[in-house]
Amino acid sequence: MTQILSMAVVAVFPVLVIWAAIADFMTMTIANRVSVGLFLAGLVALVVTGTPLAEFGAHLGAAALVFAVGFACFAMGWMGGGDVKFASAVALWLGWGHLLDYAVTFSVYGGLLTLLTLFSDRVLDPLPVLKVGFLARFQEHRRVPYGIALSIAALQIFAETPWMRLFV
Repeated sequence: MTQILSMAVVAVFPVLVIWAAIADFMTMTIANRVSVGLFLAGLVALVVTGTPLAEFGAHLGAAALVFAVGFACFAMGWMGGGDVKFASAVALWLGWGHLLDYAVTFSVYGGLLTLLTLFSDRVLDPLPVLKVGFLARFQEHRRVPYGIALSIAALQIFAETPWMRLFV
């Protein structure tokens, strides 16, 4: 029963991460309920799987570090608040062991997404019918939906975590 419950809780991760990516693409916003749900599911997953207290604290520490660095980026105008909260929730799941991999991966994807967005703005400008989702709003706001990069990186790194052993 515990194994089934653990699998069910862990299955929430990819669902919410994909939801965040789609929402950010369509609206340039990651709703608080997605980040809070991901964070709470992470807490439940850590409890249900019997994570030792020290490791539990390490996961919380990883989330706190990401939130602190993200808050500084938000204050400088480099990152949106929804992205900061979402990345912190992802960090809770990944813990210290995968945090650097996550940061490097979302940075690379974020850079590629930024280049794609800038390129598509120039290419799609004469073809307004092809502007959908964030591409339609990019010209107005000049913002990149970084939640897409955060989500793709989260799914990639999550596949390498011990959480996936529950499904094997």
